[in-house]
Amino acid sequence: MRFFVFVIFWFSVTVSAAEVSVLSPNKKLKLVFSDSGNIAQYRVEYNEKVVLGNSKLGFTFATAAPMYRDFTLTEKSRNSVDVVWAQPWGEQTNIRDHHNELIVAFSHLHNKENMFSVQARVFDDGIGFRYIVHGNNERTITRELTEFNFVDSHKATAYWIPAHGRERYEYLYRTTPLQEVYKAHTPFTVKYAGGLHVAIHEAALVDFAGMSLDKQELGRLSASLAPSHDGALVRKVGPFKTPWRTITIGEEAVDLVNSYIALNLNEPNKLGDVSWVEPGKYIGIWWGMHIDKFTWGSGEKHGATTERTKAYMDFAAEHGFDGVLVEGWNEGWDGDWIANSELFSFTQSYPDFDLKKVTDYGKEKGVKLIGHHETSGGITNYEAQMEDGFALYESLGVSQIKTGYVAHGQNLKVKDTNGNMRYEFTDSQRVVNHFIHNVATAAKYQLSINTHESVKDTGLRRTYPNWISRESARGQEYNSGWAAPNPPKHIPMLAFTRMLAGPMDFTPGIFNFDYVRINDGGIEWGKGDYMRPRTTLAKQLAQYVVLYSPIQMAADLPENYLAKPDAFQFIKDVPTDWSETKALQGEVGDFIAIARKARKHKNYSGDDWFLGAVTDEEARTLNVSLDFLDSDEEYEAQVYVDANDAHWENNPYAIEIKKKTVSSKDVLKLDLAPSGGAAIRFKKL
Repeated sequence: MRFFVFVIFWFSVTVSAAEVSVLSPNKKLKLVFSDSGNIAQYRVEYNEKVVLGNSKLGFTFATAAPMYRDFTLTEKSRNSVDVVWAQPWGEQTNIRDHHNELIVAFSHLHNKENMFSVQARVFDDGIGFRYIVHGNNERTITRELTEFNFVDSHKATAYWIPAHGRERYEYLYRTTPLQEVYKAHTPFTVKYAGGLHVAIHEAALVDFAGMSLDKQELGRLSASLAPSHDGALVRKVGPFKTPWRTITIGEEAVDLVNSYIALNLNEPNKLGDVSWVEPGKYIGIWWGMHIDKFTWGSGEKHGATTERTKAYMDFAAEHGFDGVLVEGWNEGWDGDWIANSELFSFTQSYPDFDLKKVTDYGKEKGVKLIGHHETSGGITNYEAQMEDGFALYESLGVSQIKTGYVAHGQNLKVKDTNGNMRYEFTDSQRVVNHFIHNVATAAKYQLSINTHESVKDTGLRRTYPNWISRESARGQEYNSGWAAPNPPKHIPMLAFTRMLAGPMDFTPGIFNFDYVRINDGGIEWGKGDYMRPRTTLAKQLAQYVVLYSPIQMAADLPENYLAKPDAFQFIKDVPTDWSETKALQGEVGDFIAIARKARKHKNYSGDDWFLGAVTDEEARTLNVSLDFLDSDEEYEAQVYVDANDAHWENNPYAIEIKKKTVSSKDVLKLDLAPSGGAAIRFKKL
């Protein structure tokens, strides 16, 4: 009898994980891609310390094969770029794009056709990466798996607003331990105990859903895309590229402000000659509605009348403003206009407003009417009338439009092909595409767009320079008494959060704080609850420099400016278009000082610098080096600063206006009152 013995050997085969990395030009920042565990992932190191630990990459789809597990990594290409490009308008004329690029591919172990690439660009101040998904099939994204895994999250503080809520982006920023964040919009700012600052955002949001951040565990956050009305996140046919996911890193808070990563990651100007896009300052029939002096709807208190608009144009012409915004001129404002979006007409005016007479009068005065299109979130209704409205404005010489999308609860109204009304988020793929359609269509009529209640800025002003500003945050109207006003820290908070995205039409310049209503609790101003701007007069002036926008509104009523002509002079002098910008010092939510140099313009020599500084509820003394001024030159510093006894609660109007001769060798001491500020013009002698 024969016996056969079978010996079975089990071999455990371990495949070493691949890693591919790329350094920033200054070699401080390192991005590493890995397929450890056959999972697509990345990490970020700064000064040889891990800032973002291993973080997943990939997608899941409704029916197509998922992209994240059982993938291997290969390098595809590298490139280095160092160029300077010019903005037609902006906070900085010339912007340097200096980065090292790496493209890697992740391929499925068992299905080589299931693959995606990641294109990454590493700058000295941060990183941008985006997905390139290959193949010709149709895909519906159900999850984007991108993670941002903050190491040592117990040592980090986050500054954020909640995502996908009733008020869109119009929330007060929260300051919490990073581990307490649950669902947050971007820009999302983090400060480590050691001083390192990190901001997460995105660039070039086109034909995609906006990204917010969802808490996973500890400091691990994942991308969360805004859903469409049917729950799908993004629909794509064939190969596609996603928006860039951006990670800005700075050793100080001001490093985040001084970064131009988002602009560098956007496509160049698509519109050709955009000399018709004109930065400037405007006034408007707007604040009067918020403080109940006028109404948007028709009736005895109707704000948008022909005669009132002509009077505002007289004021604008006398004091050097380019335009007058008029809200409430068109039919649709009567009744519950927020709910009745389908009633808005964008060509028919109320009987007491003669659109042609107003624009003709403006031409005589050298002042343009700034058009207004409030949609109340009625996307389909607006798109059906958009071209007619634009053509009407073009025929009358209107060159700029403020649009509005007031739709509480993220209920933007879109009809499907069967005529059924569907409700969309502000940052769903459908609405993101609407905003781009709006600005692209407006460009055909040489119209610039200032969007309120819109999706966040992601640098698309580079590609569409007529997208001149937007709101996308809690603005000045919250200070009018109908809601809890913005707290003293709001402006220095915006500077390091919302303003990282791009220009904001905050509408500064309130000069009268005594209009205050009695709130629902029956508490009057000065008796415990301050239902008015929590700011000094000097801080209102400083906002024209601190909060960048190429269009700036003098938001108050004309008579309130005439009552304070000395302070009003700064608003008349300050430009809105700049050749250089330097954030000098600051801390998130506490204070900031920013210097900007005027761009040469018909009204500006291009020699003058301006400085804005604001603080929170704490009085603060800043010692600001003037080394940003041109060397070997002298300047007259025209200083508007809080008086010694100024205080936002009980003495907000106290302001000191003085002049002194300075140079780049000087250090300027600025004493800021609680919720105060300073605004300075440095006029070259």
